[in-house]
Amino acid sequence: MKKIYYAAHTYMIIGVISGLFYREFTKLHDFTGNSQLGLAHTHLLALGMLFHLIVLALEKAFTLSTSKLFDWFFWVYNAGLALTVAIMTTHGIQTVVGAETSAAISGLAGLGHIVLTIGLILFFINLGKQIPTSTAQPDLAPQQHNLPV
Repeated sequence: MKKIYYAAHTYMIIGVISGLFYREFTKLHDFTGNSQLGLAHTHLLALGMLFHLIVLALEKAFTLSTSKLFDWFFWVYNAGLALTVAIMTTHGIQTVVGAETSAAISGLAGLGHIVLTIGLILFFINLGKQIPTSTAQPDLAPQQHNLPV
C-alpha cells in the first residue's frame, strides 16, 4: 500500500511543479497560445495522483497487490505515464520557444499512450480477478414479523 501512496504523492509534487513551470515558462517567453505543457500538468494530477489514490482505496478493499499482475500493472502504467508526460513536456517546450517539432515526437507520444493503455488493461484484469464472485443472491423480499396482537 505504501508503494501506491508514494506514487500518488510523487505525482502530486511533480504535477504541481509542472503547473508552476508551465505558468512561468510561458510568461517568460510571452507565449499566449496553447501548448502541451498545460496538458502535462493535468495528466500528472489526474492520471498520476488521483488515479493512484483511487487504486489505493481499491487496494484497501480488494488487496490487489497480492496478485503478480499488480506489479506488471504498476510498472507498465507508470512507465507509460512517464513517457507520455515527458513527450508532452518536450513538445510543449518546443511549441513555446517556436522550435520545429518532428514526427518522432508524435510517435513517442502515441507509444506512451499505448503503454498507458496496456497498464490500464492489466489493472482491470487484476481488479476483475480480485473482486469476489458470489453465487448467493440477496433476499430482497420484505420481511414478515409475527408480532403478538
